[in-house]
Amino acid sequence: MKSLASLLTSSVVAVWIVAISILSMQNADPIRLRFLRYQTIQLPVGFVLAVSAGAGVVATALIQPLWGIGGTSARSLEEDIEDEFSFDE
Repeated sequence: MKSLASLLTSSVVAVWIVAISILSMQNADPIRLRFLRYQTIQLPVGFVLAVSAGAGVVATALIQPLWGIGGTSARSLEEDIEDEFSFDE
């Protein structure tokens, strides 16, 4: 099960990298980010997307322990079936 999760995670990261590289090649013009009164210097679209995706990955990794979804060990399917079909006399 862990190998499937690792494969899925790697696939998602690879798709994001390919998408960012295609977008950055097609949109090489620099852009400015504006939020309220603040604005950034002109940056390429690919760089902005890469930094945003990286910040999202880091934020998710930091928030997972707070939610309790990262380090909990799941029970195996065999244990669930055994508990469900065991009868106490």
